[in-house]
Amino acid sequence: MDQLELVVLDMAGTTVRDDGLVVQAFDAALRESGVHRGTAEFAHAQRHIQVTMGQSKIEVFRALFDGDESRAQRANIAFESSYDGLAARRCEPVPGAEEAVRLLRDNGIRTCLSTGFSKPTRERLLDRLKWNDLADLVLCPEESGRGRPFPDMILTAVLRLGISDVRAVAVAGDTAYDMQAGRRSGASVVAGVRTGSHDANALRAGGATHVLASVADLPGLLGI
Repeated sequence: MDQLELVVLDMAGTTVRDDGLVVQAFDAALRESGVHRGTAEFAHAQRHIQVTMGQSKIEVFRALFDGDESRAQRANIAFESSYDGLAARRCEPVPGAEEAVRLLRDNGIRTCLSTGFSKPTRERLLDRLKWNDLADLVLCPEESGRGRPFPDMILTAVLRLGISDVRAVAVAGDTAYDMQAGRRSGASVVAGVRTGSHDANALRAGGATHVLASVADLPGLLGI
C-alpha cells in the first residue's frame, strides 16, 4: 500500500462509543417536535433516521419535515440538548480508538476527526473525552460546506493539512454515508467499522474497501 498522509475518522460510532445515544437523542427530538411513538409518522421518521445515520443532523431534520426550516431547527436544538445530557453521563471512547490515533500520528500520518454534529456539540464531546489535542484537525459540516454523503469534510481536511494527493487519504466510519463520502473524495482506503450504526453488508453497499471489527484495527490494516 502506498504511503498514506492523512486518516479522516468519524466520531460517534467509530471513535466514540454510541451505545444508542444518537438514536435516543433523535427520539427525544421527535417527541419535542410533536411526533409521538406509536404513530405512523414516528415509524417513518425512525426508518429515515436509521437509513441516514451519519448525515448532518440538521439535514436529516430538514428532510423529515419537508423543508420546514423553523421546525427542523427546533428539532435539531432538541436533539443536541438531549445528546449533550446523555453523553455527559455515558461518553466513552471506542476501546483502542485513542491509541490508534496516537499511533497514526507517531508514524507521521496526519489525523482528522469529523462529525455530523454541530460545532458546539462536537466541542463539548471533545472536552469530555479530553481529546482537544488528540487529532491534527476536527471538522463538522458547518466548517466545510456540506455534510455526508458529500465529501466536503474530507476534502477540507486535505486542503487545510496540505495533503499532496487525495489518494494518500484513508477514511474510517461506521455508516454507509461515511463510505459514500470516502469514495466520492477519491480516498484510497475507505474502511467501515462494525462498532456503530450499520452492519457489514450496509458498509460494503456504501462502498467500503475494507470492513473492520473496530477502528483499533485500522493501524494494522495500514501496515503500522
